[in-house]
Order: sequence, then structure tokens, then C-alpha cells
Amino acid sequence: MVHGTHNAKHDDRNNHIYIYVNGSFFSRNEAKISVFDSGYLVGDGIWEGIRLTKGRLVFLEEHLNRLWQAAKSTSINLPFSKEELKSIIYQTTEKNSMEDGVHVRVMITRGIKKTPSQDPRLTISGPNVVVIPEFKIADESSKNTGLTLFTSTIRRGSPDYLDPKLNCHSKLHEVQALVQAIEAGADEALMLDIHGFVSTCNSTNFFMVKNGTVITSTDQYCMNGITRQKIIEICKENHIPVIEKNFSLYDVYDADECFVTGTFAGLSPVISIDGRMIDNKSNTKISESLSSLYKKKISSYVKN
Repeated sequence: MVHGTHNAKHDDRNNHIYIYVNGSFFSRNEAKISVFDSGYLVGDGIWEGIRLTKGRLVFLEEHLNRLWQAAKSTSINLPFSKEELKSIIYQTTEKNSMEDGVHVRVMITRGIKKTPSQDPRLTISGPNVVVIPEFKIADESSKNTGLTLFTSTIRRGSPDYLDPKLNCHSKLHEVQALVQAIEAGADEALMLDIHGFVSTCNSTNFFMVKNGTVITSTDQYCMNGITRQKIIEICKENHIPVIEKNFSLYDVYDADECFVTGTFAGLSPVISIDGRMIDNKSNTKISESLSSLYKKKISSYVKN
């Protein structure tokens, strides 16, 4: 069985979902994009993953703000407002009679090219917009078992050539990191920054707990994770010491607890890194408390 932060329970309803493509709905097998699409040709696109819980798109404002910042950064001109995109997403979930336990992927590419090329001036259409909603709940077996990580030789890039904060379609370096981890027998990859400090995992943000303090990397080389930020907020709201700083594998191997965060699975515990078991010397369960508090934060958001 595949373990990881994107390990989901099987749901037959996903065989019959409708997918939004540029203003129309298509069945799963009929939803298609041209081979001349910028995203397909050169990874020229941006995206967001959003959870639908009890009829509400969780932390939607933060997700839309991040998407608009990514569009501005990549000079992709969005032909709609945030409210209009919000309406499109809800139309898609309503078309599929979805209310809860849903993950929505919103993808926007620069558009169709007249010929395979990187040059944005050769784009002959407006942006392509795709919304894929799925009945998707994290498989608790991965959380109950805990994740194993392997430190990849692939580094998190510097902000001056591919800012890790940018949610873009160009994910090959992260795929390479994950392939290394899988080949080493681990579930996911831990990635260092260009200075050798611990940065993130291939698709999630990394935290450790030492002596009662929650520690995560600075935001210089980490992903602009919304769940990451919520965990930091939760720590501050509940008087749990939290620090953003540089730290190395030397520090990680001696951690009391380690966990990763992401929109889909929330908090997922890590039990070993590079074959070294995480030995909880302090006998605390801070990560479990944070997971519970995070779920409460989502419930509060949904109710308001």
C-alpha cells in the first residue's frame, strides 16, 4: 500500500464527477485540454488545492489571495474577479452534489500556444481554467502508521530562480526529490535549502518539536503554506512556543516529534528520517494537540 500525505480513501463516486473546463462541464473521461496548452508544453500555470467541508470552501480567502499573487508574479492575466472564481468553484461542487469530504483542485494556465514554445507572446487564447473536485478524504492509515522521510539531494530553490512560495505547475524538481525518497524506501522526501538547512518536504511543510517548542524553517525557502501559517497561528493563540529559524539535520535527528502540514491531510506525523527513528524523549504529544486544534479551527471557520 502506498503511504504518504496524499494517500486518500477510495471513493467510487469519483468515477462520475463533472469537471469544469473553460465555462463548461465535462464527465471525468471527457474532460480534456489541448496538447498546445502552456501548462502541458512548459509547465506554465498556477494552481490551488482547497477543501470543501460542510458546504464551505475552507480558508478560501487565503487560497484566492495566494492564487492572485501567483498570477501577478507570473503575469497571467486572470479574466475574472475573485468573486467570479469563487462562484465557478461553488457551481462545480454543486453540479456534483458535493457538501463534505471534498478536495478541489483549481488550475489556471496561460493558454493555448500556436506552436510549442516557452514564449508567452505565442499564446493565442486567454487562460485555460480547470476545476477538478473529488470526494477525497485522507486515509487515516498513513497518519496512524506515521510517515518515513528521506533527505533528497534535490534542493529547494532560491527565490531568484523559482520561488518555493509560487504554486506553479513546474514541479519536476519536487517529483525528482520524491522519486529519490521512494527508491530509498521512504514515503516522502525531506528537502534542504541552498545553504543546507532543512526547508520543506516535496509537497508539504516540515515541523519539529524539541523541548516543548514547535520549530519550523524560516519562510525564505519554504512553500507559502496556508496550513503551515494556521499551525503557527494556533501555537501563538494557545501559548505554545513556536519559532521560525534555520536548523539542520543534526537538529532534526534529535527531535522529540516531527510532522508535516498540507491542505489535504492537515497534520501528518513523521516517525523516521533517513532511517533514524524519532525518539520522543520529552514524552509529549504536542503534534496530536495541534492536530486537534487545527480541526477545531476548521470547524469554527465553517460555522462562521
